[in-house]
Amino acid sequence: MDIAKAYLQCAVENFQAIKRQGDRALSQLTYEEMCWIPHEEANSIAILVKHLYGNMRSRWTSFLTTDGEKKDRNRDNEFEGGYASKEELLYSWEEGWLFVFRALESITVNDVLKTVYIRRESHTVMQAIERQIAHYASHIGQMIYIGKLLKEKEWTCLSIPRGKSNQFM
Repeated sequence: MDIAKAYLQCAVENFQAIKRQGDRALSQLTYEEMCWIPHEEANSIAILVKHLYGNMRSRWTSFLTTDGEKKDRNRDNEFEGGYASKEELLYSWEEGWLFVFRALESITVNDVLKTVYIRRESHTVMQAIERQIAHYASHIGQMIYIGKLLKEKEWTCLSIPRGKSNQFM
């Protein structure tokens, strides 16, 4: 198998896995829990979703042809306000991921080492993809952590539950 093709397939699978983790975390939470902020310098899950949406729209729209930091993006605004409902938040969540997966579908094996820009900084397509995988995984990890704090014993583990590791050996 061609290495570039294998890489793109792996990247898509990684994004799908990251999204599934976020989906499973969000499904366990109420709207009120999604809006909970532990202190004024922290972010709620709703704010994290708003930021992810803004990032996804900016980075993945015209991915190969325009800078990933779009001029109409107001990043600071992503960390203010929120959503009027859980439905609105989930709509934004899904729409953000559509930007990601549609752009990934358009990338060919010949594009992997091409240069793209994020904030006028050059990256290979592969570097830009990896940057976003790391970024999204870190924020979804924050969402999971917040969810676990809020739900305590009601939280359904998203991976291998404590004390069950040996069952997978």
